[in-house]
Amino acid sequence: MSDQAVATGGVRRFFGRQRELKALRADIERTGLDTLAGRKAPRARVLLVAGRPGSGRTALAGELVAGLSAAYPDGVLRARLTDFGGAPVPTERTARELLDALGIDGPAGADGDELTETLRETLAVRRTVLLLDDCVDAEQVDPLLPDNAECLVVAVAQGPLTGIPDVRPCTLGGLDPKSAIELLESYTGSVRITVDPQAAETLTEVCGGKPAALVLAGGWLASHPKASVADLAKRLRALTGEPQDRAFRLLHEALPQPAARILRLLALAPLGLADAHTASALAGCSVSAAATTLSDLAGLGLVRAGADGQYEVPGHLEAPLRALLEEKDRPAEAQLARARMLERNVRLLQSCRAVTEAEGSAARRKLAGLPRALRFPNAEAAARWLGARRPALLASARLAVADGELDTLARRLVSALVRALAAHRGAEAAAPDLYGLHGLVLDVAERRGLHRERAAALLNLADLDARTGRTEAALARYRTALDAGRAANDPYAIGRAMESVGGSYQELGDWQRAGDWYSRALAHRLARDERADQARLYGRLGAVLTYSGRYGEALRNWRAAAAGHRRLDDLPGYARALSEAARVQEYAGRPEESLRTCEEAVEWARRARDERLQAALQLRLADTLDRLGDPAAARLHRLTAERLLGTPSSAYEIRSASGED
Repeated sequence: MSDQAVATGGVRRFFGRQRELKALRADIERTGLDTLAGRKAPRARVLLVAGRPGSGRTALAGELVAGLSAAYPDGVLRARLTDFGGAPVPTERTARELLDALGIDGPAGADGDELTETLRETLAVRRTVLLLDDCVDAEQVDPLLPDNAECLVVAVAQGPLTGIPDVRPCTLGGLDPKSAIELLESYTGSVRITVDPQAAETLTEVCGGKPAALVLAGGWLASHPKASVADLAKRLRALTGEPQDRAFRLLHEALPQPAARILRLLALAPLGLADAHTASALAGCSVSAAATTLSDLAGLGLVRAGADGQYEVPGHLEAPLRALLEEKDRPAEAQLARARMLERNVRLLQSCRAVTEAEGSAARRKLAGLPRALRFPNAEAAARWLGARRPALLASARLAVADGELDTLARRLVSALVRALAAHRGAEAAAPDLYGLHGLVLDVAERRGLHRERAAALLNLADLDARTGRTEAALARYRTALDAGRAANDPYAIGRAMESVGGSYQELGDWQRAGDWYSRALAHRLARDERADQARLYGRLGAVLTYSGRYGEALRNWRAAAAGHRRLDDLPGYARALSEAARVQEYAGRPEESLRTCEEAVEWARRARDERLQAALQLRLADTLDRLGDPAAARLHRLTAERLLGTPSSAYEIRSASGED
């Protein structure tokens, strides 16, 4: 809902623009030609609604799209290409948001080219409308265009999109007088318009027929029920500047001081989105008072009510609000408001995560001590809140890091957001968001010279690179993390980075370098007597030695891994290590020894009561017996495995103990 689209009594009404709507609908059916080949373009038709902010361009695009649902059964995708604040949105972020809306997870850390290609491939088999609001230029729009003539793109911009062929802009001027007066009436009621129709026409002329100015004028009249329309027209004429700027100044001056202050502080809200908690934190008032004020501001056309209790600041008010904030509020007050907002978000995110913990846990006990307004009744409510606020929370983290003045709070916010997203969405689904958040931590760590945090961020980013197949990039990050860990004298980061460098070389098939780095990591763990890590590293070293054909060394390391697991009383780990030792013995041409070792592994898996592991080892034992020429014994072991699994024996394979934990 925006500009000339107004919600009255819960019903959305759209005013005027019938000629423009008719022209746009006709343009959909117009045959477009590829300007080079002279044939029908293979890409989606692009319609352009052009106009200055406040002209009603977004409302017109929304009205057009709302009437096209029958022709485009795969729905409407929406994206805003300019951030609240005026910066162009990176193509990568826009493509990811559109893929999210389609229910498709783009790989964590993927660049804009990869994501836009995935988006175009997805839209190539759909009949979809793509509404791109607040476009900056053609370079921003072109990568998003579907290679599918069955799709439609509706772009909203201030001027032409030079560079995209066959686009005729629908350029907006003012509303016609009748529609302009109807828009005013939606705020004032019909009486004041009827008693002085001439004054109403004069007011629409003073406003230039611009929907944004008319909405603000209507808001002023709604807040002054005894004022005449002629009085407002006279006041506006006495001011200078654009009509909507004049109307905004008058309406702001008419607000009670607390409401005016909350309105100005909304210029600090990420994405221009605020709920009662955000407004409360910014202004330092109660949540209930903030909720009432937001509702009142929406009634005056100063914010737009959205879903899930969120309100949006219209884009055309962002610049005037920032100017007023600088004029009327000291910089220290604005910074304090930012800090309060960040702190509130941190506490809400901590509560959001804590509600997923088990009853009686430390997190739940801490949650019980929070004010009621900061607590969620259950995990489902917390998940809904996180899902609805996720774009604004991610934007809040980006803005906090870019600001550079509140780095401690920014780090706490990012940490709380990482934990909440992982708790509710799972690490796999949240990976794209986590990648960006770890990148923000890295920015702060590098700016502040925080080596430990830098190492942690690099390790997390490298892990995500490794999971998505970018092994070379992961390797480079792991090595940089090792340097940061050494600078921080952080034994954990050093050990993990060494082992991960080895894992990257193993993934690349460079067994010699992998073994060298695993050996370094093992020496580091031995020096610190970290026994579980030692056992794991003996196994990883045994695996790469096996791959490189150095069976004697591999066997010694697998035996050391088995001994380590035995000392830790890790019976499943002990059984797996014995199984891998048996595999090496078989590769080395010692089948009888392999058989005895595998039988021992089966016995320890049985003692560990790990039926799936025991079944897998029984199958391996059966394969060994087949090779030794004893099919009857092999068959008995396969039947045992099937009984343990309750399924055909081919359905399960043992997981090598050389895998990462």
